[in-house]
Amino acid sequence: MKLTVLGCYAATPRTLSNPTSQVLEIKNKLFLIDCAEGTQVQLRKSKLKFSRINHIFISHLHGDHFYGLIGLISTFMLLNRESDLTVYGPKGIKEIILLQLRASGSFTGYNLYFHELESKESEIIFEDEQVIVKTIPLNHRVYTNGFLFQEKNKERKLNIETIENYQIDKLYFNKIKYGGDISLEDGRVIPNAELSFDPQPSRSYAFCSDTMYDESIIPIIQKVDLLYHESTFLESESHLSEKTMHSTAKQAAAIAQKAQVKKLLLGHYSTRYGNIDLFRQEAATIFPNVELADDGKDFEI
Repeated sequence: MKLTVLGCYAATPRTLSNPTSQVLEIKNKLFLIDCAEGTQVQLRKSKLKFSRINHIFISHLHGDHFYGLIGLISTFMLLNRESDLTVYGPKGIKEIILLQLRASGSFTGYNLYFHELESKESEIIFEDEQVIVKTIPLNHRVYTNGFLFQEKNKERKLNIETIENYQIDKLYFNKIKYGGDISLEDGRVIPNAELSFDPQPSRSYAFCSDTMYDESIIPIIQKVDLLYHESTFLESESHLSEKTMHSTAKQAAAIAQKAQVKKLLLGHYSTRYGNIDLFRQEAATIFPNVELADDGKDFEI
């Protein structure tokens, strides 16, 4: 599982920084999270293949999180995309995108699906044999969701030496991988723990932007491997965080501490600050295992 930060600054694109967009790679699948202006350019700089993106998750309908979407959808058409594309986002996103396509006389040569979100409760919005994605209801000026990405429980690893000693046929390997015990012809039952090893723990990533401090998300993100939490302001400007319904670095750290996450990743910095290391310093006073997102930076989970 690898996270590539394409952009992580608030409000507007600048010469050397971009608004929010990320790519999460799980099991050779690429999930695009938010799609601000500049996303296409950042994808090219990161050498990520457009054709591998089949699912796009939009947190909310503020421009610094989705104004790059129509351009990317159009580029997919120009690249002769054939595979389906699904966009998950707040109710209204379908109308916005289709209006732009109609007004410009554009079209897609591929199937474009919209999964519009309205629930204020956490819900599963994507699931396949390897990954599950849930919403994280956030507290912002407009309807907003974060997203929790989780690997499904992995198969157990076969203990080949023990299996061969018991002369167990390959026919039963899948049963063993999924936790089953094996009955031998002489009536003995061999417990699965003897025939297999525990798999590596499933990994998880939580994306939380934009939101004011809200402890209601803690049960959803409990003990995730990596939490990205917006930190638009420092505590010295906490009055602005309350006014705009954003968070400070210290508040993000408090959420990480209370949720017992393994690592905190800060982002969505206000461009009023010249040194983003101030965010890490402030957060580290509460939660020491903290890193800073920055454009083009990769994080292994």
